[in-house]
Formats: sequence, structure tokens, C-alpha cells
Amino acid sequence: MPHTIKLRSLAFVKAARLAGFGSDYALAKAMDLNRSTVMRVKTGEIQPGPAFIGGALTALAPMQFDDLFMVD
Repeated sequence: MPHTIKLRSLAFVKAARLAGFGSDYALAKAMDLNRSTVMRVKTGEIQPGPAFIGGALTALAPMQFDDLFMVD
């Protein structure tokens, strides 16, 4: 079975809150994504793609890949 990248949801939510993002809309805007995409990844409905990963690492710097994501 191929490996997949999964969001560490609790770490992501905590990092967003600590970074000062008070809403999913504000975080999505900083990530240059639709709010629905952020919500769907957070709930596990879809897996994070390159745009989500890049947006998260940019918006939530200095968080690193291993802080926010895991390879399953």
C-alpha cells in the first residue's frame, strides 16, 4: 500500500491558535486556500495536498513538516 501524508490535527489546531489565527477563514486566507479545504483536511475527509502542506508550513512558521504532518 502506498504511503500517505496525514495531518496531525491537534498539533495543527494548536499551532494555528498560537499563531493568532482566530478562525478557519483567517488561517485559510493566510494559507491561500479555501476555508472548506482547510476544514476538510482538518476533519480527515481529504488528505493534505502540496498546496495545503506548503500553505501550512508558510502560515505556521516556524513549525516544521514533522510537527504538523505524519507519513503513514
